[in-house]
Amino acid sequence: MNLASRTRTMLAQALSVYQDSPRATGWLGRHLERFDEPLRLAVVGPPRSGKSTLVEAIGDLPGEFTLIDAPPPSPETIENICLEADAVLYLTRHPHNADLDFLYTVQDHPIARTAAVNAIMVLSRADELCGGRVDALVSARRVARHHRREPEVRGLCQDVVPVAGLLARAARNLGRPEFDALAELAALDRTELEPYLLSADRFASISQGHATLLEWLGLFGVRVAIPLLRGEARTLRELSDELLRRSGLSELWESIDGNFLGRREVLKARSALLGLEVVLRMEPRPAAAALAKDLEQVVASAHDFRELRLLAAIRTGCVVLPEGLRDEAVRLVGGDGNTPGDRLAEIDLPAASRRWRARAGDPGLASAERQAAAVVVRTCEALATGAL
Repeated sequence: MNLASRTRTMLAQALSVYQDSPRATGWLGRHLERFDEPLRLAVVGPPRSGKSTLVEAIGDLPGEFTLIDAPPPSPETIENICLEADAVLYLTRHPHNADLDFLYTVQDHPIARTAAVNAIMVLSRADELCGGRVDALVSARRVARHHRREPEVRGLCQDVVPVAGLLARAARNLGRPEFDALAELAALDRTELEPYLLSADRFASISQGHATLLEWLGLFGVRVAIPLLRGEARTLRELSDELLRRSGLSELWESIDGNFLGRREVLKARSALLGLEVVLRMEPRPAAAALAKDLEQVVASAHDFRELRLLAAIRTGCVVLPEGLRDEAVRLVGGDGNTPGDRLAEIDLPAASRRWRARAGDPGLASAERQAAAVVVRTCEALATGAL
């Protein structure tokens, strides 16, 4: 029985135990209902982190997830965010120690610490790095790679992704008036236009009509758009696509898909286990003692969480495997969305199990590689016994 099925069974048992408590049954019943609903994805960030802008850029994807525009994190709101959301995008301008406080608090729970698999950190104003130069996103990606390899950050979230939120929102909503205004600027002689691109004040002095582009794109967006219009982007659609690619939103979508949407049942089970723990803690009773013991065992033994962390480590480069083995590891742990039946049909399981068991015990490999191999071995065992 997989984690989602075990969790559903435990919720049903808890509903029987707490049938005389309307508050508990309402809470437990809501978590059961959420298994049949889209993933609940909260966007969280302190003031001036660009949260509202990124929420507009992402938008809802009906049937895939429900986007929650969460209030700024505080002692009063954090617990609700943790319990209402299955996954979290945490926005920060730069991952300093103070910016990690929210993630520390989110994981400050026995179940959350064991299953720290539901957060992505977003450098949400990445265009501000390097003074808003055209290559700001290149620098931001280097910063993100550095931070996602830090053990402290890696233990709190699945990925670190840079996004120029204002550019992403503008790219998804670019209209003909904005395109025409940018095309008019791109037609100007470079030497005539360059001085106006040195600062927002100078650009705003061109004309009132062009000044509105600052509100829409920001100076960084204007600096990016004009060379595109002089080169490969000749239509509104082409410019929109290129701006979207350069905003970093596509990388964020890929991270959301790979870390959250592909394993939504595991994340919903995680939320339900947290919710069950709240009921057992707030309304203890002798009849629930066996449930509390089962909950502890399920969390401690849930291999699904280890698979999620391995997939994140492979995608972000924190664990490096030979190319062929990398693809096999991702397929075995379900990283490409395949079912257990698909995996059994695609892979020679006994041979794969022997191969990964040998790597897990190879003293010549780095510790991270041996640990990764051990996770894959456990997955092979679960596939062989039908436990997945």
